[in-house]
Amino acid sequence: MDKNQIREVIARRVAQELKDGDVVNLGIGLPTLVPNYLSSDIKVYLQSENGLIGMGRTPEAGNEDPHYINAGGGAILPDVGAASFDSATSFAIIRGGHVDISILGALQVDVKGNLANWNIPGKMVPGMGGAMDLLTGTRKVILAMEHTAKGAPKIMTECTLPLTAKEAVDMIITEMCVIFVTERGLEVAEIHPEFTKEDVEAATAAPLIFRENIKTIAV
Repeated sequence: MDKNQIREVIARRVAQELKDGDVVNLGIGLPTLVPNYLSSDIKVYLQSENGLIGMGRTPEAGNEDPHYINAGGGAILPDVGAASFDSATSFAIIRGGHVDISILGALQVDVKGNLANWNIPGKMVPGMGGAMDLLTGTRKVILAMEHTAKGAPKIMTECTLPLTAKEAVDMIITEMCVIFVTERGLEVAEIHPEFTKEDVEAATAAPLIFRENIKTIAV
């Protein structure tokens, strides 16, 4: 798979986790593709922590509205009935536990659900943003991430980069598989048809538990 195909596989599978009525926060980068694959049969309320509930699909080039951007500065369009407000109100919604699902990217994640997604020592980074609040204030956290970075595993026994939050991740979705973070460890529930169990194990720097009734990621 090329880069675009990888991102599509991940975003499409993440979209299947969203249910009617969910309030969902989308992190910057890959998670912002998820709205493009939402089923027309459900209504979810997409939140951007810079002050919007009711994000719609990503606009095509030339159809951007300069009044609307997501937390990463990318162009977005409001859905019908969208509400905009200040950042303080947005974070009160997050910290008050009113967001059902947060979908974030990751630099590293480990067997305990610890997440590092904001800092690589020695490199200039924009900062943590709202990730810490989202990880601790949201009911369910899904990581939408490529399985490796330039061939190096991102799913670890223990994170080596500075943590964003401890034991906060519930689910990991990559182009290779779907993983649930459980008390037993990392449980692989689905595998993409282009990969085998051995491929997933080779690309992962942590022990994995493969469920007996393992499924195939729909493509």
